[in-house]
Amino acid sequence: MAESTTHQRPLTGWDKPELDLSNAQWQSSSRGLGDVQIAFVEGFIAMRNSGSPQSPSLIFTPAEWGAFVSGAREGEFDLT
Repeated sequence: MAESTTHQRPLTGWDKPELDLSNAQWQSSSRGLGDVQIAFVEGFIAMRNSGSPQSPSLIFTPAEWGAFVSGAREGEFDLT
């Protein structure tokens, strides 16, 4: 997990760095049965589609991740 931050995204209001995910250690969700993989990189959580790993990843702060997971557990998100 020695990924490095390359540069800031030029989007207004975007407060997350552009992370180098090329060497991220991706973990499968649902004990390897799900379509989602996550990686912990430089204090952020990256999430990607395991069936299309070249697609862009979503980047969450720990607080955003907690809110996402909490909402998913309450049925707010359909993760299937």
